[in-house]
Amino acid sequence: MDLTRLRLLVELRRLGTMTAVSEVTGMGTSAISKHLAVLEREAGVRLLAPDGRRVRLTPAGRRLAEHAVDILGRVEAARAEMAGEGAPVGRIDLVTFVSMTVPVVLPALERLRREHPGVEVRLIEHEPDQALDLLLGGEADLGLIYEYSLVPRRVPEGITLRPVGTEPLFLAQSAATGAGRRTMTRERLRALADAPWIANSRDSDEDELVRRMCAAAGFRPDIRHRIDTLEAVSAIVAAGWGVGLLPKLAAAPRRRGVVHTPLGGLAGVRRIYLAGRSGAWAWLPLRAVARQIRRAACEVLDDVDVAAPPTEDGEAL
Repeated sequence: MDLTRLRLLVELRRLGTMTAVSEVTGMGTSAISKHLAVLEREAGVRLLAPDGRRVRLTPAGRRLAEHAVDILGRVEAARAEMAGEGAPVGRIDLVTFVSMTVPVVLPALERLRREHPGVEVRLIEHEPDQALDLLLGGEADLGLIYEYSLVPRRVPEGITLRPVGTEPLFLAQSAATGAGRRTMTRERLRALADAPWIANSRDSDEDELVRRMCAAAGFRPDIRHRIDTLEAVSAIVAAGWGVGLLPKLAAAPRRRGVVHTPLGGLAGVRRIYLAGRSGAWAWLPLRAVARQIRRAACEVLDDVDVAAPPTEDGEAL
């Protein structure tokens, strides 16, 4: 049904006469009558009945006018929301990775619930490759992904990244090895040439980072263990069965028997981004979630700029 015709029906119910509707809308009474006649055909029921020289709404006409008030209100609310007016309302499917969930995402959602209760967030946990697939397929609205500065990630066309912050990288070693906490050097790293290394099961960017870092120190690492659970990685390290590379957030909380040695420039940093479909950043609920994530990230990440880069339409997040 045409929104203009529904508005005319609502005005007729409110004002009572075609003449009054004409004065308010600037439309001639003949044109109003034609629009309402078309609306009757669309509805399939009589909406108007003669009442002397005037017309009145039938019971069906009054009921449709009630529906029209709700329909027009929802349309106006949708337009205001898309234009960035009023409070954000809607659901965001947010895909995140494990080490960001507790220290960043949960505090962000607590603030979001207090400040924008009309925004609902559904969490999905995946690594960056799967997160980008979900975004491209429309199964997620916003994603948290990462890349290593020594292993840049290829971002598919149609996805736009917004930087969140960075975190340093550490080498997890057994405390029994006597490893210190001062920044790792190539010479000290070369001493681990015969050590068993721990990597994840995905043969992903982490593997490439370990290989590049060790190659710069002059050896090829023996990746002996494939473990995805961070708690299990720490347990294996504490038992003296291997060494592994961990970002700052994944290295906390500390486990007894494990020493985290800063890798500094040997490994670079892990860069965290918000990822979304190009053109979606102007949606108010998405921007509200992104802002809260940035605020929470300030407490645990480095290089966080709360004043985010502008969206495609020139507005800041």
